[in-house]
Amino acid sequence: MKVTWELADGTEIVAENVAEGTTLKDAALANNVPLILGDCGGNLSCATCHVVVAEDWAEAVGGPEETEDFMLDATEAPREARSRLSCQIEMSAALDGVRLRVPQP
Repeated sequence: MKVTWELADGTEIVAENVAEGTTLKDAALANNVPLILGDCGGNLSCATCHVVVAEDWAEAVGGPEETEDFMLDATEAPREARSRLSCQIEMSAALDGVRLRVPQP
């Protein structure tokens, strides 16, 4: 399945073969997406995998749960309305083609 990350300079990184169940943080790390660090290993304790979901994908991706919502207040880049931690988003058929922006700190 496909994921596209847009960087601050407009560059796009596209992953075409993301397996179902893979977190978008792990997919970003596997594709060397800059500024996605995942320092805590996906344990929802560092906020270093911050992404902003494209507006047309916001409903499919959904909003953050309570703990993630709290952690989003600790991101290096300013939080936005569609901010998510990519360690909390798992790839599924419903997200095939999802677009994410990597915010600049």
